[in-house]
Amino acid sequence: MLELSLHILDIMNNSVKAKADLITVTVDENLAANRLTVTIEDNGSGMDEDFVKSVTDPFRTTRTTRKVGMGLSLFKAAAEATGGSLTISSCVGKGTVVTTVFTHDHIDRQPLGDMAETITTVLSGNPSIDVRYRHLVNDKEFLLDTREVRQILGDVDISSPEVMMWLTDYIKEGLTDMVSA
Repeated sequence: MLELSLHILDIMNNSVKAKADLITVTVDENLAANRLTVTIEDNGSGMDEDFVKSVTDPFRTTRTTRKVGMGLSLFKAAAEATGGSLTISSCVGKGTVVTTVFTHDHIDRQPLGDMAETITTVLSGNPSIDVRYRHLVNDKEFLLDTREVRQILGDVDISSPEVMMWLTDYIKEGLTDMVSA
C-alpha cells in the first residue's frame, strides 16, 4: 500500500466485518516529538488472546475466500520501517484497538493520504456504522463524529451522494484549516 490511509481503510473494514457499530480513528501528528500515531478502535466482536498474538502473521486470517491476510502485517511493516511499532489490544465481545507509531519525518514513512476519502468510503458502504475521526497536529484538532452529523441530518440518509460529498469537503477543509491556522 502506498499511503497510510489505505492501511487505515483496511483496518476499518476489519472493524466492519467484526460487526462494530462505532469506529474511532485518531491521527496524532506530534511534530515536536517527531511522531505520528494512528489509532483505530472499534466496539466489534474482538479477538481472543491467542488470535491477537498471531494476527500480524500474513498467513493467519479469518477469511474463507483466501488463506492470507496481509493488512495488519503490512501496516506493522510500514511502521517498523520508520523505527515505529504496531500494537493490538482486543477483548472478545468488547472490541479491538490497533495503534501504530511512526517516526514522522522518516524517509520511509508513507504519506498519510486522503483521509476524507477513507472515512467517506467506509461510511458510504456501511451507512449504519458511526465513525469518530479525530486528527491532531501539535495543539490543533479536527473532529468529525457522525453521531452528531446524524442528529443534524434527521431523516436524511448519511450515505446519500450529497451528504458524502459534503462530508468529504468538510473533512478536507477542516484538515486544511487546522494545518494553515
